[in-house]
Amino acid sequence: MGGTSGTTYETLREQMRGEVIAPGDDAYDGAREIYNAMIDRRPAAIARCADTTDVRAAVRFARDGGLDLSVRGGGHSGGGLCLVDGALMVDLSAMRWVRVDPAARTAMVGGGSQLGDLDHEAHGFGLATPAGIMSTTGVGGLTLGGGHGYLTRAYGLTIDNLLAADVVLADGSVVTASADEHPELYWALRGGGGNYGVVTSFTYALHPVDTVGLAVTLWDPANLDAVLRWYREYLPGAPEELYGFFAVLVVPPGPPFPEEIHGKKMCGVVWCYTGAGVADEDSLTKTFADVSEPAPPVFHFAAPVPYPAIQSTFDGLIPKGLQWYWRGDFFDRITDGAIDVHGSFLDSMPTDLSTMHLYPVDGAAHRPGPMDTAWAYRDATWSGVIAGISPEPADAGVIRDWAVGYWDALHPHSMGGAYVNFIGADEGDERVRATYRGHYDRLAAVKATYDPDNVFHHNQNIAPAASTR
Repeated sequence: MGGTSGTTYETLREQMRGEVIAPGDDAYDGAREIYNAMIDRRPAAIARCADTTDVRAAVRFARDGGLDLSVRGGGHSGGGLCLVDGALMVDLSAMRWVRVDPAARTAMVGGGSQLGDLDHEAHGFGLATPAGIMSTTGVGGLTLGGGHGYLTRAYGLTIDNLLAADVVLADGSVVTASADEHPELYWALRGGGGNYGVVTSFTYALHPVDTVGLAVTLWDPANLDAVLRWYREYLPGAPEELYGFFAVLVVPPGPPFPEEIHGKKMCGVVWCYTGAGVADEDSLTKTFADVSEPAPPVFHFAAPVPYPAIQSTFDGLIPKGLQWYWRGDFFDRITDGAIDVHGSFLDSMPTDLSTMHLYPVDGAAHRPGPMDTAWAYRDATWSGVIAGISPEPADAGVIRDWAVGYWDALHPHSMGGAYVNFIGADEGDERVRATYRGHYDRLAAVKATYDPDNVFHHNQNIAPAASTR
């Protein structure tokens, strides 16, 4: 698409209730900040939309003017795909609202909302839906990529709970995608990323979730082999109400960790339990009795907490404004060779915030058929991510090199594709194809129907299928 030099935005300002922020405006530098501080780009303007009508105006303005277009929801994209030099950013961050129907057990959520907005409102009715592990994550990007989190083994992926989505298409029109309306678009939105339009609201199914059992178990890194051999057998056979993601990490300072382990490298599991007796500490003790099987833990903590509390556990540890570089893969098993890789890269971890997580995507997430949604890895057991993280811009190269080296060593033990939200911006089209497997051509056909000119291309892009006419 064309450049933006000389473009003026007065017409767009007249059409919008929200702000249009351009270079030179006092708010510009703050408005272009996103979660990953490694990404420093300068959009031509930022259309901070107040509602769907604003989104429609911004999309039409960009298309009619030949401007590049990007879309920001929560701004959590690891690769900074929402922030593009010289583009008009459609910014949904002001569209944060949630409406819960407790009788129907559903929630309608604005496209700029964060998970914490949904968690807070749904929790007031003792309800929740599976979505992520941090309250600051945007609902939009997480959902469109598929979405997994603490409740996934019990209630599936986020897309398994997506009932409908209101979408502004590339021509500025609005449709509702659901099982009954625009079913092919609905299929593609459930895992196909931001390729198909701007989703201004999502409707989710909710489940009875109030208090959950939070537990954290840490082991000495010398026991990583034994812990992972135990974990790879134990968790897939555990009740679906028990979720636990494996991590390599440096223990952060502060509670609940005792001072003597602050700053030490460890391996561990963060647990979430939603089963019977969750509010009883004695019952929780029995639930986690097996954690001593692979080796005595250096640290173990368990307590009943409100669901929003577990969702916000990491918010303070990894706030907005850090340097990030990440890569991911799906795994159907944890091989002995992969265990060796994890041990090696735990030893070489470059910063105190860098980490690797293995998130379970089994249990209820395995029940939908392989063709039911655009998510192409219903046979995966874990979704892994390697994240180099630092507060220091000078560390950008170091954390990237560590993450890429770790990924290069681990990838041969993977299934070949990754959760699309964990693909780096620099990994190329083949990684996107690998992520969608045999679904890619169907996704490209849906793209040709709803965005034939590839207006929405600043994403993990699926090009429109070539016309057969």
